[in-house]
Amino acid sequence: MERRVQPATSRRSAALRAVGDRGCRYTLGCMASFEPADPEFELRVRASFARQRMMATLGATLERVAPGEVDIRLPFRADLTQQHGFLHAGAMATVVDSACGYAALTLMPRDAALLTVEFKVNLVAPGKGESVVARGRVVRAGRTLTTCAGDVFAVELGEEKLVLTMLATEMTLKGRPGFSD
Repeated sequence: MERRVQPATSRRSAALRAVGDRGCRYTLGCMASFEPADPEFELRVRASFARQRMMATLGATLERVAPGEVDIRLPFRADLTQQHGFLHAGAMATVVDSACGYAALTLMPRDAALLTVEFKVNLVAPGKGESVVARGRVVRAGRTLTTCAGDVFAVELGEEKLVLTMLATEMTLKGRPGFSD
């Protein structure tokens, strides 16, 4: 019996068709569906973001909060550029680090806080446009460590272009004085 192998592009297209209208925001299909431990996760994330001075300094705004997903927008500003006029990688990495951290926080119990313990960034294109949007999402939520992925897209005339991608590890902190989100 002859076995026919579907080309990779056809397999990917079939996978995307199988996903259908489930509201997926990412091009390679749906991430896992998560149930937040705290029913008031969105209020807690928004309150924590409002206290984060670095996001205020950069002018970043929290756009979207969902279980396991957070979007943060950073407007393009000349004072955040590097020597070639592109948005500085440090500013973009800072925003996507927060997006990943807050994505993890959406799934944590009310009494938990978090810290980023590791991340890796790949810069794939120059950061230029009207703004960038950082989208953080949980890949795997563990009891102590949560793995997140984040992407930063430059936005120009309504079109998005991937400029940075991140893989991050977040650590859950419970019962530690001085830590609360």
